[in-house]
Amino acid sequence: MAKTTNPKDKCPRCGKGSLVTDANTGENFCSKCGFVITDKVEESGPEWRSFSNEGENKSRAGVPTSLAMHDMGLATVINPQNRDATGKPLTAAMKSTIERLRTWDSRSQVHEPVDRNFRQAFSELDRLKDKLAIGDSVVEKAAYIYRKALEKGLVRGRSISALIASALYAACRDTETPRTLKDIGQASNIKRKDIARCYRLLLRELNLKMPVVDPVKCISRIASKAGLSEKTKRKATKILQTAEEQKISAGKDPMGLAAAALYVACVTNGENKTQRDVAEAAGVTEVTIRNRYKGLKVALNL
Repeated sequence: MAKTTNPKDKCPRCGKGSLVTDANTGENFCSKCGFVITDKVEESGPEWRSFSNEGENKSRAGVPTSLAMHDMGLATVINPQNRDATGKPLTAAMKSTIERLRTWDSRSQVHEPVDRNFRQAFSELDRLKDKLAIGDSVVEKAAYIYRKALEKGLVRGRSISALIASALYAACRDTETPRTLKDIGQASNIKRKDIARCYRLLLRELNLKMPVVDPVKCISRIASKAGLSEKTKRKATKILQTAEEQKISAGKDPMGLAAAALYVACVTNGENKTQRDVAEAAGVTEVTIRNRYKGLKVALNL
């Protein structure tokens, strides 16, 4: 089907005829003298045909590439539907041949030991992503850190599960996602001590620089678990900002500091919450909240 591109575009040869594009042949030519300007144009339609009844799919690409896949999403996939290019069912002989090709295709993707390692590690990472409710950017960062660790030979002789969990914790720290070692230990069913050891190894060997955790990021999480009001959250945020300005928050556990600030805000606003309620929501002890509470009270003249 031929269509005129733009009436203002004139033929560079005769200067009279308008340019016409033939969608079937891909030629761009003059309607007057027939001079062919280009014989190929970029195809804008889909690269494959859709046989479903949901309408034509306009996308030209498949699944986006991702570091959290063992093959980065670039592997071939033989369609499980036993149909040919025209949509007709395959013959019995061809069906068995395609089935055999599918088997070898799936086997060839994990032929190398590195691929098997990645497949095991990233399936564990996918499970942790669902359990901890973290975003795709954190998962991509964790996969990047794990790939670097495997490249330097840090995985040899160590648990894959522990190393991918420590890479995820490093990614959470780097992206300032409020997840503690305890959270990741519970989700992965690995001891906190083992994850911490692998985390220190990653920091040392990969020369990672982690930002200091901001306790303000932990407030929303603790407040939602404890069922605190928005007014209390805002008050706690102001308390933490003041504490940071006066340099009394340095070196303190961010989760404990955020919990203490929320307890101070509860006392100030008259909200009926005990130290135990806030401590359980934050995953810290009541002693920690009392100690931080005393420090905030003296520093802020409450």
